[in-house]
Amino acid sequence: MNFGICNLTVIPVRSEPADKSEMVSQLLFGETFEIHLQEKQWLRVHTHADDYEGWIDEKQILRLDAGQFKSVQHSPCCLTDLTATAFGKYGSLILVIGSTLPNYSGQHFSFAGESYQTDGDVTDTGRNDLSGRIAWNAMKFAGMPYLWGGRSLFGLDCSGFTNVVFKLSGIRLRRDAWQQSEQGMLVSFIDQARPGDLAFFHNEEGKIIHVGILLEHNKIIHASGRVRVDTIDHYGVFNGEQKRYSHQLRLIKRIIE
Repeated sequence: MNFGICNLTVIPVRSEPADKSEMVSQLLFGETFEIHLQEKQWLRVHTHADDYEGWIDEKQILRLDAGQFKSVQHSPCCLTDLTATAFGKYGSLILVIGSTLPNYSGQHFSFAGESYQTDGDVTDTGRNDLSGRIAWNAMKFAGMPYLWGGRSLFGLDCSGFTNVVFKLSGIRLRRDAWQQSEQGMLVSFIDQARPGDLAFFHNEEGKIIHVGILLEHNKIIHASGRVRVDTIDHYGVFNGEQKRYSHQLRLIKRIIE
């Protein structure tokens, strides 16, 4: 079996096959991956949701065969409530916002022969206002703590935040800020930007190190210490609490048309 699915609330993805290794990302419930390599209990995987690679512990996932993997790609929905409960044959499980619910229909979802019922709300695929939906979902994370490698409400880094927010609208962003900066269409000037655009920021060496989501009225929501809303202009992000610019603007990308 060369495929798998995360069947726990959230699990770490590490840079090396060891518990002490740096956490570079996370998998949320229902997210799938392809297995490229195994070293003892550690699996080198390529994630389907965001095209990322890292190491996960085999004890924290469920392996899928090719047929099962294909079946969970059909009509996957995304949990939009901050938390919900999934009730299955062997008990209940807490889900967090951004979890994937394969084969979802009428508060039920299933994979690999297991069926669940949930009390949570899922992606509203009937809404056309993508820009408004992205801003609305982004604000659900306001105040949540920063965590390097995080993608859940328990903690997110800057690109993990944008990745999950766009996932809630059915849009696949890659995992890291520099990878996301290669997606979409370039917006030449900040006064041409609109809510839902992504703003990217660089360090002194010119490397892109930060990303956030533009809102109305020259505001940006981003994960810096916590998920927060700040003012942005042509120079960068102005932190109102510290009374200084915290990030220097590099470019703006439009992901949604």
